[in-house]
Amino acid sequence: MSQETAQQSPRTTSRGGAVWALVITGVAGFMAALDNLVVTTALPSIREDLGGGLGDLEWTVSAYTLTFAVLLMFGAALGDRFGRRRMFLVGLTVFTGASAAAAMAPGIDSLIAARAVQGVGAAIMMPLTLTLLTAAVPAAKRGMAYGIWGAVNGLAVASGPLIGGSLTEHVSWHWIFWLNVPLGLALLPLARLRLAESYGTGAPLDIPGTLLASGGLFGIVYGLVRGPADGWTSPLVLTGLFAGSALLVAFVLYGMRAANPMLPMRLFRSRAFAGINAASLLMFLGMFGSIFLLSQYMQGVLGYSPTEAGLRMLPWTGMPMLVAPIAGILSDRIGGRPVVATGLFLQAAGLAWMAAVATVDASYTVQLPGLIVSGIGMALYFAPAANLVMSSVRAQEQGIASGANNALREVGGALGIAVMSSIFSAQGGYESGQAFVDGLRPALVTGAAVVALAGVAALLIPAARRAVPGGTAGETGAKSDAGAVPVLEGADR
Repeated sequence: MSQETAQQSPRTTSRGGAVWALVITGVAGFMAALDNLVVTTALPSIREDLGGGLGDLEWTVSAYTLTFAVLLMFGAALGDRFGRRRMFLVGLTVFTGASAAAAMAPGIDSLIAARAVQGVGAAIMMPLTLTLLTAAVPAAKRGMAYGIWGAVNGLAVASGPLIGGSLTEHVSWHWIFWLNVPLGLALLPLARLRLAESYGTGAPLDIPGTLLASGGLFGIVYGLVRGPADGWTSPLVLTGLFAGSALLVAFVLYGMRAANPMLPMRLFRSRAFAGINAASLLMFLGMFGSIFLLSQYMQGVLGYSPTEAGLRMLPWTGMPMLVAPIAGILSDRIGGRPVVATGLFLQAAGLAWMAAVATVDASYTVQLPGLIVSGIGMALYFAPAANLVMSSVRAQEQGIASGANNALREVGGALGIAVMSSIFSAQGGYESGQAFVDGLRPALVTGAAVVALAGVAALLIPAARRAVPGGTAGETGAKSDAGAVPVLEGADR
């Protein structure tokens, strides 16, 4: 039996179930997304216990971000080639083991190494969560499923500082890593028994494309992460940015000509695929940079503890749990484009509000409207965005599409922290509360403008088309299990 046939055979799909797939992929995605920001509020305690300079502490964050970002597409390709469930189990095992190693790290160097291995496991596991979920859920109900999946992942991304701060303040920083271990151990047997196996095209691994993409992303993300600390004219920073850009250009040219490229460039001929990826990159740029600075503002200027700051950000960070499932249902009924665009414009408005009211003694009441609006906007984005990505490509290409989208989001997050930190440093600083506010305001305005630009990119996605019963999958469409083409956001043919 061929891999493509196996993907749709009853033997491989009967073991799965939509609810089990949603639980397993949701928890796994939460674990991977949480580790993006969970360490930030624990850095002072880590330094006190393990020592190390500022550069070492920065690498406890960036080691995970780097390996995660540069290996995402390769992880998706491994799943397409060797089996998505099989490689999901491999990634989950690596991630869980590395989390235990990080919790038991005797020194700062071993912690950095464990964080890098965590990123490898997450890069294999994360892009496969969406493809496994898509395979288990009927096309007509995927919007709701993506909504719940998006709610869990959005909460993880935004609540990392709260969870990290609470565990560090009330238990120990080690528990930000121990938290993953029981979750991973519980998921492994469930994934083995309850997820159905599926494959991609069965094409051989694209080693040249993998090396070009990984090298290019590594260079750019390294330069962005190290730029604020080492200086943008540092030889290593400049080398990383220019060499990374050159390798990515080579990757694009290679992908246009290769027989079986890791990321077929023809996918970007679809306005749906190109538009949602541009919107995702810009959205994470604005969101990550804003959270990075606002969490420091609440602690350093307004005087809240890490836990208090995280609790006060819950109207923003917790909103996805309430709104994202509704957004998924709306995307099923009216299409993902208007929901995503509305969410992005709302988030931009919320960031602009927070920039306008930021002062050295701003009350929580005056900040609350901006936090609520931003939270609703973020929730409206996450679920339909996942639906747009997965419905804009063929079924056998959904793994690599998910990997590409996640990689662009990670690069956007690193870029956002770097760009907004640079704006902050140019206009203000840490010398006083007023100096911090002077830097925070223009940075938040920039973040709002970038997220609004993401909304414009979302509007360029074609409007949804009706499903055609018994139709044939189009160039960028995927045929559903029921024999109908799912509602797409329109390939630009």
